[in-house]
Amino acid sequence: MDESWLSEAGPLLGAGCPLPLDAPFTTAQARDLGISRRAFEKLVRTGLLRCELRGVYAAAQAPNDPLMRAAALALVLPPDAVVVDRTAAWLHGVDALRRSAAHAPPPLDVIHLTDTRMNRPEVDGRRRGLIPADITTVHGIPVTTGLRTALDCGRLLWRFDGLAVIDGFVRLGVPQELMVAELGRFKGFRGVIQLRYLVSIADGRAESGPESALRLHWYDAGLGRPECQWWIYSDSGAPLFRIDIADPAARYGAEYDGEQFHTLDEDTEHDEERRHWLERHRGWKIDPFRKDPVFSNPGIVPELLRAGHAEAVRNISLWTPTRRT
Repeated sequence: MDESWLSEAGPLLGAGCPLPLDAPFTTAQARDLGISRRAFEKLVRTGLLRCELRGVYAAAQAPNDPLMRAAALALVLPPDAVVVDRTAAWLHGVDALRRSAAHAPPPLDVIHLTDTRMNRPEVDGRRRGLIPADITTVHGIPVTTGLRTALDCGRLLWRFDGLAVIDGFVRLGVPQELMVAELGRFKGFRGVIQLRYLVSIADGRAESGPESALRLHWYDAGLGRPECQWWIYSDSGAPLFRIDIADPAARYGAEYDGEQFHTLDEDTEHDEERRHWLERHRGWKIDPFRKDPVFSNPGIVPELLRAGHAEAVRNISLWTPTRRT
């Protein structure tokens, strides 16, 4: 291994290395770039290269995400293979990865158009009946269309994840009415009853998967169709606050506090001040929810929503504004 291949910034490959630093490559491509077998094995042994798939590698600093793995798969993907489900959704720009993906790369969802399955342990291979209109290309990779991906995820994934994917594709511009029109294709398919229901309540205004999941709990609580991203305005008409999920008539709302923006002390303080203002000056009751129980203990969420909504309804006749700003 040539020492000039190393980066001056740390124990990583640098610009002097002939191998790509941000894209996968095969062992054959490495040989074509002049990397001897001995040098290649040393790069792997010292952790400067990592194995993406059998026979496909990447520099250690290269992105380690589904897009990178899909690019690696594209190097060995047979002509009749298509990326589907969660991986397809992610490639289209809808966050559908398993929550465990934060700790370990998820398997790639791939199907064959023929009866031969892909025999790779890192690939979740399966068969599925697709027509040419179900397939497109994203980042050079054969993948199911946004419409087909949404419908497949809506019927095959856990219902909370399925609605998140459907909402995500509606948000990207796949018409809900087009999903409805396609439902007949799936008569008798596994998960079609779930799919019909999820499509009927789809809402592209949901801004994240957890918000979609919380909204499904709202429906399970029997609270009817809520408003998403409901704005609260000042007396002069200026927008002040948005509520993730709301019943304006009852002045009740529910919000998902994700770890990314609602963990620090200053975030918590801001959330509490905002909700206190809404209660004091507008008579709203807002219930916040986190990952637990929304995903970890979902059975109690509808009960909490029903109780919060009932309290908000009781408070309407009692509420008197102290001032309006």
